[in-house]
Amino acid sequence: MFSNVSEKISNVPGNLWRARAFVKGARDDTIAGMKPSKSAEAQTATLAEIAREAGVSAPTVSKVLNGRADVAPATRTRVEELLRAHGYRRRRAEASRSPLLDLVFHELESAWALEVIRGVENVARDAGLSVVLSESAGRLTPGRTWADQVAARRPHGVVLVLSGLDESQRALLTSRSIPFVVMDPAGDPGPDVPSIGATNWQGGLAATRHLVELGHTRIGAISGPSRMMCSRARVDGYRAALETAGLPVDPSLIVAGDFHHDAGYRLGLELLRRPDRPTAVFAGNDLQALGLYEAARELGLRIPEDLSVVGFDDLPVARWVGPPLTTVRQPLTEMAEAAARLVLELGREPEERTATRVELATSLVVRSSTAAPVAVAG
Repeated sequence: MFSNVSEKISNVPGNLWRARAFVKGARDDTIAGMKPSKSAEAQTATLAEIAREAGVSAPTVSKVLNGRADVAPATRTRVEELLRAHGYRRRRAEASRSPLLDLVFHELESAWALEVIRGVENVARDAGLSVVLSESAGRLTPGRTWADQVAARRPHGVVLVLSGLDESQRALLTSRSIPFVVMDPAGDPGPDVPSIGATNWQGGLAATRHLVELGHTRIGAISGPSRMMCSRARVDGYRAALETAGLPVDPSLIVAGDFHHDAGYRLGLELLRRPDRPTAVFAGNDLQALGLYEAARELGLRIPEDLSVVGFDDLPVARWVGPPLTTVRQPLTEMAEAAARLVLELGREPEERTATRVELATSLVVRSSTAAPVAVAG
């Protein structure tokens, strides 16, 4: 179940399709539920004909008209093609949109999310829009109820962070002319889904290369969930740096968990208790790195004298911890701003809508948590 931070928003009538015969001489803001005129009765007959031609029931055609999610994608496509063939057109979406921008998180419980909210809010504020915030409670795809709620409130667009949409949800938002963009997608968003990401592979490469250049030869990696593209890309960059340096990739030094402090602590203990422990560790994000800090302190290891640590994200806390954390800067606020700008552009020019994949550059920020290993330094 989604939890919305915003107040409940009243539904906006949802029929995007209108017959030319019905709207001729009528106002665009005709309210659904009024007593049908002769023209409306003619429209109803036409809908019955479309239902027969499509091989579906009249209620199914009605669901497509109203953008309901509970219609099979193939059926929706067939009915929409017939609607167009019979002279139906889309009502201008701009006039019926609410002054809102939807922002959906896979999980909403870290400083990482605050950086994203800040970026979306910057763009929304300049556009005179408010932000509706939702969380999918750890699911990588929002639930069906969420899609119906979004369709009802008609925002200017939807930015999904890590989460994606299933085929029926994409069809529903598309039928309502509600554009959407995925930021930092967990998996392949699909060939027709615009997305904004970062150069995760290059970030993993830069982090590990930095440790190699300091003289470390036994370097561990704490990864995020393997189902997420960003996690796999960062570990692939780590592997590439080791292979380029002629160092072996030891699978036992690569551990994976979620992107939270507790996982960094638990997996850090696992790596550091080994008799042949690594002298340096690349953590999948800053929160994991902070958990690793705690594990090192518990075992009496000093950073960076006994253990070098590199994180990923460059959250504000990376500058405050002791010692300040060397990390890969992921431009989260800029990524969120880019996603929000893109979704608004798609809403203004829907006919220009094409699949777009944008990656913003990561960069290594060297602070005090990395140093040469003792044998090299001495």
